[in-house]
This record gives sequence, structure tokens and C-alpha cells, in this order.
Amino acid sequence: MYRAVARTIATALAAAALATAAPAVAATAAVTATAASAATDTFYAYDGSAPLSSFAPGTVLKTRTLSYHLLGIPTPVQAVQLLFRTTDAQGRPSAGVTTVVRGLGSDGSKAVSYQSFYDSLNPADGPSRAIAGGLTLGGAIPNAEALFVVPFVLQGYDVVIPDTEGQTADFAAGPEYGTTTLDSIRAVSASAATGMNANTRFGLLGYSGGAIATNWAAALAPGYAPDVNRRLVGFAEGGLLVDPAHNLRYVDGGVVWPGVIPMAIIGVARAYDLDLTPYLSDYGKQVYAKMQDASIVNALGQYPGLTWKKLARPEYSDPNSVPPFLAAVNKVNLGSAATPTVPGYLAQGNAGVLEGTYSNLPGIGTGDGVMVAGDVRALARQYCATGNGRIAYQQYDLLSHLGAAVPWAPTAVGYLNDRFAGKTAPSDCGRIPAGNSLAPEQPAR
Repeated sequence: MYRAVARTIATALAAAALATAAPAVAATAAVTATAASAATDTFYAYDGSAPLSSFAPGTVLKTRTLSYHLLGIPTPVQAVQLLFRTTDAQGRPSAGVTTVVRGLGSDGSKAVSYQSFYDSLNPADGPSRAIAGGLTLGGAIPNAEALFVVPFVLQGYDVVIPDTEGQTADFAAGPEYGTTTLDSIRAVSASAATGMNANTRFGLLGYSGGAIATNWAAALAPGYAPDVNRRLVGFAEGGLLVDPAHNLRYVDGGVVWPGVIPMAIIGVARAYDLDLTPYLSDYGKQVYAKMQDASIVNALGQYPGLTWKKLARPEYSDPNSVPPFLAAVNKVNLGSAATPTVPGYLAQGNAGVLEGTYSNLPGIGTGDGVMVAGDVRALARQYCATGNGRIAYQQYDLLSHLGAAVPWAPTAVGYLNDRFAGKTAPSDCGRIPAGNSLAPEQPAR
């Protein structure tokens, strides 16, 4: 069974990697029409008479059951979708959406919350939209990720797939990813339509953008959702964004990944209601406007050699000279968040040269092409030093971001299986190499 699971997961990663790495092309008329239809889906709007703030986080607002779609085609698999009350990056009440697929023979006792790496600034690209039949270029990733559901479903796990970025697609706004994930678990546990309940145990799983949600959920759970935290068996993640300020400098001028610079700036600015246009050059404003609804497939390989300096006005050539940028990146730095209290497995590639990122700056070092290995090591060591001795860390020095996902995935599945089975969590505390400083960014002098 485990080898079959490993093969299925590896296939999913390969399919998703191909979708992610594909060059951006013009969407067909059918795709455009489907996306427009998805955008007007009334299920996503809270239209009740009571203020959203009057509901507790995790309260179910709407429920529907539909066929699980693949590339817009309905399958015999049924999915339950919930609209629920959650909290955005600024602590304001908002409405989130999540999807549930029941495991074979499930008794509702165990579930995996799978956080997608759909990485998009377009709400139409969210997993729930793809599952409901939406078909967009950016939605190719959650469609490929459908294969992640299969191994868990076959093992009897219920699988929960939240739209982690919220309904305004706040890309890279980690705290919002975390609260949405936790409130999704609350909602599916409270809904009679899902078969789960307040005693259902959960594992958290995610890679890349999904790792952002996974780690923030694990870090926020003790304070934000202790009712969920007591039911978490552990978290497994790979290719993690820790300190976005470091990542922006790391990918600066690279070949494949520089397009994430404007994506992250837009996403975080959107989440915190920031106006960064006064700090942008004319070219930066063009890119900023062009990418307002972009997916990662519109960014990868599309901006080779792009740097912050090309995006910013000359007097703001150092991003730390932009006060709203500085405030935002410090809010989304995992190094400043709480330490998770449940076991965790963190994996990270470190051969970014394979994806055209040759950077090795002092204090930042190397990574997998987009994520900084020294930051992930530092975070793992920080967790070990602050009370969580059940942290496993694995670094793939010969693999890049896309490549490391393939061996990570079956290992992560096995890791969560062991946590559900009650096996002692492994620990690499005391053996993890030193990493970078995760201290908050300081204003430029």
C-alpha cells in the first residue's frame, strides 16, 4: 500500500510541476467563459442578515454537495463544500471556503487537511473553484493536485482542502493562510454533512505555497484555535517560505523565479491594504498592473533577470527603505510567530542553481531556487530551542524546489501515517546545521 501511495503522490507532484512550469499562454474562450461563470458563483458570498462578525470563527454559513470535477469534467466522486466564517490577515471577519472528500470506509475519526500550492492572485484559481468545475489556466495546479487526494481517501482518511488564500487571493499573506486553514477544520468538524466531529484528529500537509498555510496553521493553533490544536497529530511540509524579505533578495535577478517578486508584493499589499505604487518605477507600475490577477504560471520564467531595483524608483532601491513594505514583511515572517506544539517534519531543497537561481548573499545563502534553505534550518532550530523537541528536518542538497517535492511527498505521507498510528515522532534537534537570522527587518540607513 505504501509503495502505491508513494507512486501516486510522485505522479501528482510531477503533474503539478509540469502545470506550474508551463509557459503562460492565452486562455481559450472556453476557459475564459468557465472562469467568468465561477467568478459569479453565489455560493462564495455571505448574504445572511446577521453581521459576519456575530458568528464565531469556524461557523458554517453555507453547505453544498457536488461532483468532484477534473479539468471541468464531473467525476462520480462527491465533495462537500462549506462557506464558513474566518479571519483575514488584519483580524477582520471574512468568509472562507473549504472542500471535503470522504475517505473509503471513513468513520470520521481521522482526516488530513491538504493545503494546495495554487499560488495565485486570482480567486478563480482556488481549489474549490476547480473542484466545482471551474477551468482556468492558474487552476491547472489544483486540478493536478487532485491526485493528492487519492492516497489518503484510499486509506480511509477524510481529506479537507481549504482555499487558503481567502476570497481575495492574498498570495503570501501567511497569517491569513493559517487562520483560514484552522477555521476550515473547525467548520468541517461542526458540519453534519462531512461526517467529522469535534473529536476528529487531523494532520496538516502542504508543499511550497501549501507549506506556508501548513506552518502558519501549526504556529497559530495554540493561541488562535486551541480546540483544533488538541486534535492535531502533526504537520508535514516542504519548500517553506519563512522570511519573505530574504526570499525576495534570493530570487532577485534569477532566471525562473523573479516573477514571484511582484506577485508577493501585490499579495501582501492586498492583504494589509497597502499602496506601494508611489514607490514603483514606471516599469514597476506596468508589471504591478499586469500581474494583479496573475497565477504562478504567469510568473515562472516570464521575467528572467527581474530585480527589485527595476521595479522601484531609484530612491527606493533598497526595499527596506519602503516603510509599508518593511511593516508587511515583518508581519509575515514565521520567525516571529509562535512555536507549534505538535510534531513537525520540514524538508527543503538546496540546489537552486538547477532552476536558475545562483544567489549566495551573506546572511541569506543558497536555497532551492525560490525558498531559502538557511531560513528553514533556522526555523527548525528555533522550534527545537523553544520547547518543541519533536522536529524532523531533511535537506535535499542535490534537488531544487520542483525536484525536492517528489521524494518529499511520499515521506510526508508516511510521516503523517506514523503520527496517526501513535508512533514516537522522530527528532533531528541537535543535528540541524545553523541557519540565518530570522530577526525582523530593520529600516534602511
